[in-house]
Amino acid sequence: MNKLLKLSCLSLFLVLVFSSCSSQKKYSYETVPNDPLKARIYTLDNGLKVYLTVNKETPRIQTYIAVRVGGKNDPAETTGLAHYFEHLMFKGTDKFGTQNYEVEKPLLDQIEQQFEIYRKTTDEAQRKAIYHTIDSLSYEASKYSIPNEYDKLMAAIGANGTNAYTAYDQTVYVEDIPSNQIGNWAKIQADRFENNVIRGFHTELETVYEEKNMSLTRDNRKVQEAIFSSLFPHHPYGTQTVLGTQEDLKNPSITNIKNYYKQWYVPNNMAICMSGDLDPDKTIAIIDEYFGQMKPNPELPKLNLPKEEPITQPIVREVLGLDAESVALAWRFPGASSKDFEILQVISQLLYNGKAGLIDLDLNQQQKVLSGYGYPMGLTDYSMFILGGVPKQGQTLKEVQNLLLGEIQKLCAGDFDEKMLQANINNFKLYQIQNMESNEGRADMFVNSFINNITWEDEVNSIDRIAKFTKTEIVDFANKYLKKDNYAVIYKKQGKDPNEKKMTKPEITPIVSNRDTASIFLTEIQNSAVKPIEPVFLDYQKDLTQLKAKSDIPVLYKQNVANDLFQLIYVFDMGNNQDKALGTAFNYLEYLGTSDMTPEQLKSEFYRLACTFYISPGNERTYVVLSGLNENMPAAMQLFEKLMADAQINKEAYNNMAGDILKARSDAKLNQGQNFSRLMNFAQYGAKSPATNLLTEAELISMDPQALIDRIHNQNSYKHRILYYGPSSSKEILDIIDKNHKVPDTLKEIPIGDEFPYLETPTTKVLIAPYDAKQIYMSQISNTDKKFNPTIEPTRSLYNEYFGGSMNSIVFQEMRETRGLAYSAWAALTQPSYLKYPYMIYTQIATQNDKMIDAINTFNEIISNMPESEKAFQLAKDGLINRLRTERIIKSDVIWSYINAQDLGENVDSRIKLYNDVQNMTLKDIVDFQKEWMKDRTYTYCILGDKKDLDMDKLKAVGPIEELTQEQIFGY
Repeated sequence: MNKLLKLSCLSLFLVLVFSSCSSQKKYSYETVPNDPLKARIYTLDNGLKVYLTVNKETPRIQTYIAVRVGGKNDPAETTGLAHYFEHLMFKGTDKFGTQNYEVEKPLLDQIEQQFEIYRKTTDEAQRKAIYHTIDSLSYEASKYSIPNEYDKLMAAIGANGTNAYTAYDQTVYVEDIPSNQIGNWAKIQADRFENNVIRGFHTELETVYEEKNMSLTRDNRKVQEAIFSSLFPHHPYGTQTVLGTQEDLKNPSITNIKNYYKQWYVPNNMAICMSGDLDPDKTIAIIDEYFGQMKPNPELPKLNLPKEEPITQPIVREVLGLDAESVALAWRFPGASSKDFEILQVISQLLYNGKAGLIDLDLNQQQKVLSGYGYPMGLTDYSMFILGGVPKQGQTLKEVQNLLLGEIQKLCAGDFDEKMLQANINNFKLYQIQNMESNEGRADMFVNSFINNITWEDEVNSIDRIAKFTKTEIVDFANKYLKKDNYAVIYKKQGKDPNEKKMTKPEITPIVSNRDTASIFLTEIQNSAVKPIEPVFLDYQKDLTQLKAKSDIPVLYKQNVANDLFQLIYVFDMGNNQDKALGTAFNYLEYLGTSDMTPEQLKSEFYRLACTFYISPGNERTYVVLSGLNENMPAAMQLFEKLMADAQINKEAYNNMAGDILKARSDAKLNQGQNFSRLMNFAQYGAKSPATNLLTEAELISMDPQALIDRIHNQNSYKHRILYYGPSSSKEILDIIDKNHKVPDTLKEIPIGDEFPYLETPTTKVLIAPYDAKQIYMSQISNTDKKFNPTIEPTRSLYNEYFGGSMNSIVFQEMRETRGLAYSAWAALTQPSYLKYPYMIYTQIATQNDKMIDAINTFNEIISNMPESEKAFQLAKDGLINRLRTERIIKSDVIWSYINAQDLGENVDSRIKLYNDVQNMTLKDIVDFQKEWMKDRTYTYCILGDKKDLDMDKLKAVGPIEELTQEQIFGY
């Protein structure tokens, strides 16, 4: 949970250097000596910050464009504006997203004027009439717009991960691009940020409503908002939320949004953060070419926000929601750029690190709560430290609160092992290496530095400073900030939230999709010449090594040449289908010690070694995982092998665990996501499924814990494979395995397990399970009854890309863009995971209750009568090919690619056939595929919602209805 300390122990001064680019213009930049990222930080003449770091592992670049503006900047009368504008940044400019901006603009101006009238009108009849005018104008304007053209541009250049996010202090725009497309990316983004045009407003507003609806069913978000409002009664962190109020969202102002955009989306308030296969000299010149012309705002305001007064007595709040009860405690701290925040991160690790913190050992390990945790949250103006806990059966929230406060008191009394400070440093270094493994993690460090006004020097040297904190300093700090009366406590209780308001579905005329239309801008990007990057596929004979360890155990080996991290995994092709008690056994292992070490000692030692182990039993495969710093691997392996072989029975721990399992099961029935997952399982398998293949309450209570101990001790005696990714040589790793892996000379065969076949879907039917929320979850499921066939895979992949796989897909355009029916919607024909399973068809949508029938009808129409667009097909095809050209499977993913291929009877990289076949595919191939595989299918509809909010008569027209109970879908 911690966002920790970004970089290694480094020097304390900045160096100013100069670089010349091909245009001969010299760009000054800052560096920090010994920076592991070797980052260059530029500031253009207009104030734009540019952070660059080179990572040539793959021919791709992670880009973030960060704007120092967020929910705290929202006008009080139009909260949620920053987040809403984030959505509107995907709608285009005067150059793209439009066929004829000169004709479109007067209509957009009229829509803006009508919304200003609408928001000031209170009479419902008049508002309805005005909205009808807005809807009519929007339809006319849509005749000239090109929805999703930004996404088409990103598809054209082979971008991945198109996204954005808004928080209190920032709005950040995300793309992962091929390294040969920097110029096109910069051209598109510069136009997007400089010349935004607000179009498609009322349908996008419906999407934002749906996102708000989702938040109303997520109790964790309610708790977080209550924490913010308690700690910040005067600051915007607490007086408004990022998503805004329902009232403000229903009364938006395009005029306010435009003013906000002009004020804050300026280069002297922005940063471009990039990590990947780039040449810094050439890249900065390209960025300057396109972004250098943006005009800064010399009068960029500095927010004069209220300062919070000290909290002198506990602030108590109560939140109601459908999820299980919990309690959260929160303290206020200075902002993320302060030294205090660095000490707070140490304190957080001392209290909770998932292994050996005070809460880990005293509460979770001792089973005094169902779960307990803690983490810091760093924001620009202030930060917070949050503790939370979920009660056991019969335990009150107040009791959990007191237990958490007891751990704070121990910290303040200095009642912790001083050796934990060095262990923290080891783990901070581990987190740092893990963070720097990906371009996303590297570029996100830049975002954090920029948004929170932290110098790169301070980012680089943070661990050095933290390593110098003494126990006395930490205890003094804890006593200064973590007092007995300066916190907020939020009791999240189970019940109906009285603050929820029903949002009525407006009458929206679907806007024109103009799917076969392209702007000149898009055409120019498509026709631009870039040096092609040739694809690189795996050769499993060369790209990984197959070894043999003792007892004839196969070892799949891939060397890590980048850093000192390792992962060692035992893979057993057996799981809960073979033994439904297996998951319970390995859950039990968490609370056990050995004949010479307590559970607390084991956890502390693993943490000291900066290594982690866990066992994950799935339905058909079990993974025993050890990972961390390779220098400590032999010691960590000895430790966890000892635990597997010598775990000691603890009957009290088992009885506690059994009670906690039953409480967790009960809590799961209160969660919307859990209910929907179980409903989908019921639709796929029926009443008997892998999800319901559990020990019953009676079996749990009567279980002899020695039987679980025996399962743990015997696990390594079954046939298995070992996967290793790390810096050790093949000889070294075999020596370590042969020395430490405790196995018999001859391994036992894997036992035969229960089979859970997918149900056929011969007729259409509707399954309804109860859950009282403002949004229904709906899925369609169809069993094709056809097994894996490698010859259809390229066509299936391109079909999914065209129809349901991206923001440029048919599903996204029809469900979200043209109708505003959902925040997210997708559909796919999915590949089976094993040869014995069939291809399955899934659709999924979360939408307002009164939009359900529209969503079902639209899904059915576009699935059976798929819109055909030559231009949309070509974009899907080009996007898929461009991504395949630059996609690289590296590191441990090489091993997993091989295993996945084996599971489907393959021994070559499937992308080779995909890349070759897609080159010659036509729209007709996709249409023919759709007719054979998708058209006029029968479905099992899964609907999670309250039947009183559903139009049951219209649902009966879809298919016969079967109403299910929670007991049926959960199996208990």
